[in-house]
Amino acid sequence: MPSQEIKDKYELVVGLEVHVQLLTKSKMYASDSTEFGNLPNTNISVITLGHPGTLPKVNKRAVEFAMKLGLACKSEITRHNIFARKNYFYPDLPKGYQLTQDKNPVCVGGTVPITLEKSGVTREIELTRIHMEEDAGKSMHLAGEVDTLVDFNRAGVPLLEIVTEPCIRASEEAYQFMSEIRKLVRYLEICDGNMEEGSMRCDANISIRLKGDTELGKKVEVKNMNSFRNVARAIEHEFDRQIDMMEKGETIISETRTFDATTGLTAGMRTKEDLNDYRYFPEPDLSPVVISDEWLQQISESMPSLPRELHERFVNAFGLPEYDANVLTDSKEIALYFEALCGETNNYKAASNWMMGPVKSYLNELTLHIEDFPVRPKQLASLIALIDEGKVNFSVASQKVYPEMIKDPSQSPLEIAQKLNLIQESDEGSLKPIVESVLAENEAKVAEYKSGKKGLLGMFMGQVMKKSKGKADPKVANKILTELLEN
Repeated sequence: MPSQEIKDKYELVVGLEVHVQLLTKSKMYASDSTEFGNLPNTNISVITLGHPGTLPKVNKRAVEFAMKLGLACKSEITRHNIFARKNYFYPDLPKGYQLTQDKNPVCVGGTVPITLEKSGVTREIELTRIHMEEDAGKSMHLAGEVDTLVDFNRAGVPLLEIVTEPCIRASEEAYQFMSEIRKLVRYLEICDGNMEEGSMRCDANISIRLKGDTELGKKVEVKNMNSFRNVARAIEHEFDRQIDMMEKGETIISETRTFDATTGLTAGMRTKEDLNDYRYFPEPDLSPVVISDEWLQQISESMPSLPRELHERFVNAFGLPEYDANVLTDSKEIALYFEALCGETNNYKAASNWMMGPVKSYLNELTLHIEDFPVRPKQLASLIALIDEGKVNFSVASQKVYPEMIKDPSQSPLEIAQKLNLIQESDEGSLKPIVESVLAENEAKVAEYKSGKKGLLGMFMGQVMKKSKGKADPKVANKILTELLEN
C-alpha cells in the first residue's frame, strides 16, 4: 500500500454505471412475468428467447419510469427514442444481442446532489445519460457440479442504466451517490433497490492521474459488487493498486476486473479496447417511441415529493436538525408518516424523537414496515400532547401508554392513562408533602447535600417518584425539592 505522501500526488477519477431493475410486471419487450424467485426458465417465451419470426414491443410503463427518474434528476427528456442492438456474445444473452439505446438515451445530462457525512459538504454528481435496456439471464454454478446452467428468467427484465460523468473523486462520494440513487428509485416506486437480489447493480470505471493533469488516465472497469460498501472498498483498493503500478513505472491497461468481497482485492477478467468494444446496429423491429408534450406533462404532474424536497421542508419548516431529517427521509413511507404526524402536532422535535426512538424500535424488532404500524399519526400526536400538557412524562408514556396503544389502537392515550391511573400529579400542594416526607426520612443525606454533595438531588428525585408511584411531575417535584434543600 502506498504511503499517504505518495497518494497525495495523485487524483482519483471515478465514473459509475448503475443498473436499476424496474418494478414492471412484464419484461421490457415481451409480456413474460418479471416476478423474482420463480423456478428457473419459467418466465420465458419465444420473444425472450429470440426465436426467428418473433417481434418485440416496448413496455410503456418502463418508458414512464425512465421519464420519472429523468425528471427527478433534472435531465433533458429525449422526445424521439429509437433502440439499438448491442452485439456481443455471452452465454446468458439468448438473442446474441441486447436491446438498448445507443446514440439517443431517453434522459440526457442531469445531476444527483449528495451530502458527505464526514464533512457535511454537499455537491452535485453530474450524469451523462440514463438509458433503457433489457437485462441478461443468469449463469448458475451449483456446488460440486462441473457444468454451468443458465436461467433465462431475468433475460429481458427492464433496466435503466444511469451513467455518471468521471467526476467522482473519493470512495465516499461513490457510496453517497449510490445511496441517493436507491433513495430516489424507492421514492419514485420504480425499483426496490435491493442489491442482494440484483435489482440494483453497479460497475465502477476507475482511473488515476497526477494532480494538476487534465487528461484522463487508462480506466479499469470493476464489476460484481453487491453492496455500497463493496463499491467503496473496490475503489479504494484500485486507487492504491494503480498508484503502486505508476510508481513502479508499470503500464495500466484498460481491462475489466472483478471484486472479491472476502479479500477486498480485484482481479483481471478480460482486457478492453480503447474504444467501445461492442457493435451497435439500429433495431429494425421496434418503432420509435415518441414522447409527446401531453405525456411528459402527465408524468410530471404525477411525481411524488422527492427526498431532497422533504429533507429541506423538515429542516426549514419544521426546524429539525440535519441528522433527524436524514434519518426520517431515508424511507419514503417513514417520511410521509412523519409529515402526516406534523400535520397533527406543532411539537415537531418531539414527533421526530418518537419516530426515531419508540416507533423505529418497534418496527425493527418485529421487522415490520410503517404500513403495518397500528398507531395512526393522529393518535401518536395525542400522546405527544398528553406529555406536553404535563399529564404524563415521556418515560411513563413510552413504557406504559404507548404499548397499550399498540395492543388496542381504538383507545385514546388519555383513556389508557386514566384507566392505568397514570395521570401525572402536577399540583404543588399535593406534591410538597411527599417531598417533605422523603427529606425527613433521609436527614443524613440532606446534610451531605447541604455540605456540597449536589449530586444527591437525583437520589431524592428517585425517592419522590417511588413514593408517588411514578405520578409526580418531575419538573414540579424538582422545583419543590430544590427550594426545600436550598432554604
